Amino acid sequence: MTFDTIAAISTAIGTAGISVIRISGERAVSEFNKIFKGKDLNRVKSHTLHHGFILDEDESYLDEVMVAVMRKPKSFTAEDTVEVSTHGGLLITQKVLERILTLDIRLAEPGEFSERAYLNGRIDLVEAESIMDLIHAKSKEAMKIASLGIQKETSKLIRDLRQKLLTIIAQIEVNIDYPEYDDAIMMSKEIIGPQTLELIQDMNHLLKESHKNQIIRDGVKTVIIGKPNVGKSSLLNALLNEEKAIVTEIEGTTRDTIEAYINVSGITLKLIDTAGIRDTEDIVEKIGVDRSKKALSEAELVLLVLDQSKALTKEDKELLELTKDKKRIIIANKADLPQALAMEEVILISTITKYGLKDLEKAILKLLSLEDIESRDFNYLSNIRHITKVKEAKTSLENVIKSIALDMPVDVYAIDLTQAWRALGDILGENYSDSLLDELFSKFCLGK
Repeated sequence: MTFDTIAAISTAIGTAGISVIRISGERAVSEFNKIFKGKDLNRVKSHTLHHGFILDEDESYLDEVMVAVMRKPKSFTAEDTVEVSTHGGLLITQKVLERILTLDIRLAEPGEFSERAYLNGRIDLVEAESIMDLIHAKSKEAMKIASLGIQKETSKLIRDLRQKLLTIIAQIEVNIDYPEYDDAIMMSKEIIGPQTLELIQDMNHLLKESHKNQIIRDGVKTVIIGKPNVGKSSLLNALLNEEKAIVTEIEGTTRDTIEAYINVSGITLKLIDTAGIRDTEDIVEKIGVDRSKKALSEAELVLLVLDQSKALTKEDKELLELTKDKKRIIIANKADLPQALAMEEVILISTITKYGLKDLEKAILKLLSLEDIESRDFNYLSNIRHITKVKEAKTSLENVIKSIALDMPVDVYAIDLTQAWRALGDILGENYSDSLLDELFSKFCLGK
């Protein structure tokens, strides 16, 4: 497979010590050598570093650079690659890139280097997606998950499941195509059924643990809700340890939703502080209340704040009813005041003294089934595309069990078993379409 030669800035745009421009393709070395003043790069060994100058179109020195030459297949893209370390100014980096693009080299599309690495067999789709997960990781736990993907450990989980499926499918096919072959195991429903159930059990465990990994990777959309003046904004500020939201004694101070991110023991919470939900004639406040209700409907976790210094009100009871089917934690704020609220299973806190905030963090981890986050095995899936494909494979295996119950012929089982095998292959990119690749790699940053 041969591609044209591409280039892009691989480091973040901004003022820095150096910037790196990556060039990859069949003519990467020979084309760049035309504007490089130093050693003849066509003659240097692979994986060597060279000092020199970039020549402008008038043969003047554009910049002093260090150039790394990596010959195929031992490069990120498995193609000939040149990485140019320029001075890290905004203008000089852009000028060097523009000079490179005057050659028979074009600007890379977002993610095109990673796409080539995949198409050239250097990495699979799980590894490719893990690269971007590592770049965007918001916690050390998310970094661990991405690192396992890059190390092929996550891919191995899927390959092992596919191998088990392939063994069953192959034995069925031998029975069908070579019935006279005496040494072959006769695959009956009594043999296929237990093996399929074992695979379903493996997938159930994988999905359960992968859901936890997805939470660590993507974070949890968390809404702080409650009637006006119970301390929602104060809770947001206390968790962030900064004055993010305006706090006053006046009811309805928060007129709109306020968003912030916080890391709770390795879990990223996208906190949304909402306007107090109540009936109001104030047009602006009413818009805020409507947005609060929308945020509540989309929330994955609800922190319902009550005022423990007062008895439950009609508004409190309405919010308790409104959130009863949501994953929620009920928080009794103002623990520094005399108690008037009689409720069990609440987290008692004070946003003024910070009392109870550690208990709240523990309650969040418990509700998300992540109390073991410090010691857990992170080698599971975390990408929603991967999880969806495992669910598809599991559904196909459940169809096998249904066919067995209906006493269908053995060759019918092979159809669903093969569909499960293919669904798992989609995770690795064993079966791909151009539209899938375009969608996946378009989300990558330029230069990666």
